[in-house]
Amino acid sequence: MRPKRSPLSVRLLGGLLAVYLGLPLIVLATHLGASTWQAVGEGPTLAALATSVEAASLSTVLMAAFGIPLGYALARSQGRAGRLLGLLVQLPLALPPLVAGILLLLLVGPYTLIGTLTSGALSQTFLGIVLAQTFVASPFVIISARSAFQAIDQELLAVASTLGEHPLGQLLRVALPLAWPGVAAGLALGWVRAFGEFGATVMLAYHPYSLPVATYVAFGSTGLPATFAPVMLAALTGLLFLVLTALIPPRWRRARRSALAEPSRPPAAEVHQDLSFRLRRDLGPFSLDVAWPGGARRLAILGPSGAGKTLTLRLLAGVDAGEGEIRYGETRIDQLPAERRGIGYVPQQGALFGHLTVADQAVFARDADRALAAFWLGEMGLAARAGAFPDELSGGERQRLALIRSLARRPRLLLLDEPLSALDQPLRRDLQRQIAHLGEVSGLPMVVVSHDPEEAWALASSVLVLIGGKVAQAGTKEEVFRHPASPQVARLVGFTELNQGRLDEQGGLVWGGTRLALPGRRSPGPVTWGVAPGGVRLDESGPYQGRVLERLSRVGGDELTVELEGARLTVAGGPAPQGQDRVQLSIDAEAVAVWA
Repeated sequence: MRPKRSPLSVRLLGGLLAVYLGLPLIVLATHLGASTWQAVGEGPTLAALATSVEAASLSTVLMAAFGIPLGYALARSQGRAGRLLGLLVQLPLALPPLVAGILLLLLVGPYTLIGTLTSGALSQTFLGIVLAQTFVASPFVIISARSAFQAIDQELLAVASTLGEHPLGQLLRVALPLAWPGVAAGLALGWVRAFGEFGATVMLAYHPYSLPVATYVAFGSTGLPATFAPVMLAALTGLLFLVLTALIPPRWRRARRSALAEPSRPPAAEVHQDLSFRLRRDLGPFSLDVAWPGGARRLAILGPSGAGKTLTLRLLAGVDAGEGEIRYGETRIDQLPAERRGIGYVPQQGALFGHLTVADQAVFARDADRALAAFWLGEMGLAARAGAFPDELSGGERQRLALIRSLARRPRLLLLDEPLSALDQPLRRDLQRQIAHLGEVSGLPMVVVSHDPEEAWALASSVLVLIGGKVAQAGTKEEVFRHPASPQVARLVGFTELNQGRLDEQGGLVWGGTRLALPGRRSPGPVTWGVAPGGVRLDESGPYQGRVLERLSRVGGDELTVELEGARLTVAGGPAPQGQDRVQLSIDAEAVAVWA
């Protein structure tokens, strides 16, 4: 679809500025016939042009070597010192160029300490031109790099750390390729600004002539016509450079694809240790305090939004800082940085690296097993997509690739944050089966974060329920789902309707005129109660008769909301009788949970 045209007023305003910027060049072209071209042909102007090009190019190399790391550091700095430094590096933009030149003379001039130590090599020399250009042009590189790095999803760097990449590798292999369009634009602006620099240069390095200084000298000695040719030469050089930079690919993408080895299955029945942890993190109004004693191969962390589920996973992965202890078997790993924990971390949306192909993603970790990566690519249906980039994949393919990328390095533990949340129903079921199969094939311990009780039931053997940053209940999934510890937990594990009643002296549940005998002994008194999903069934010979309040048609069976003596119950399963407002029910007493 073609984009809509801009409003007429916007085009007029922009057009006026474009005319203003381009008109001087047109006017200059009309005066070229009056130019003193001999000055160009004799050599000094061409020599000055060469000096400016060489100095600007060397300055750009220096700005890249030092300005890009500085921009990266400023992008990741959150403190006051970082903000002050960010303001300081912009100062050359606010200074008149002549003032900048004076400041540089005070620093590296021939009679300063630095000038004496360098025998005056930093002023009135080619190096002086480079220093002047670097000083005035560096802010363009630093600011552009900082903005480009700030635009990167920080989760990508977190994932890179869990894949074993150290901070420098995160910059070179992830951040810089992704930020390259912005960084390249800053380098281009820096080169152009350095090439055209006059004020600081004329103060620090009048000789040898750069092109702007040579043009100024020509103007002072023979008048305006002598400047037409060098000015046009400068404009054409700048235009040529801008055209060349426009040909730089908009994204840093690897044309080459990593070679994968012959697929090799993971060893059967790998030996894995048990995971246990106690974690704390204070975030002002929210504090996290969660513990798990271990004893489960597959653990689901269930809870509402804002309960601390993802934060728990990030603390386990080492990409967020907190207090506490994490043990893998008898080994403490909480004191290790993320890149040394050997943990596979798959955040929401996968966090794939946009500049790498499927094959490159799969073997991104430096310790990745290429044969194992090839096996999982084939196992999860991505072998034929090895040369594709992330933006060419479907949502399900991206999630599977993120999983493969972690599995290829044989992690000791796999952390999955809402692995199915962004997928449609068929893809959810498909990936759910693959994750469950993965656990069976590899025996790999997993921690899965979810807010979906069906997903938690399908993927885990034990469940830890978080509410408000605290553990509300923990245990096997059968215990948690059938006997939730509180009404809040009951809501999270699928109890759709909660009701009020009381327990009599014999331990029976009474509400309205109905009594239901419950197993076990409980203290009498008022209670809140509910029935686990599937605990209420349509039964023609059932002892209870309910009135249908709502009827919802679902794939696999209707869902009814039924009123029974003032209590609301959910009935799901087979086809509900049509045209009836009364139905017979049976209630599984084992599925009833009560809370004082």
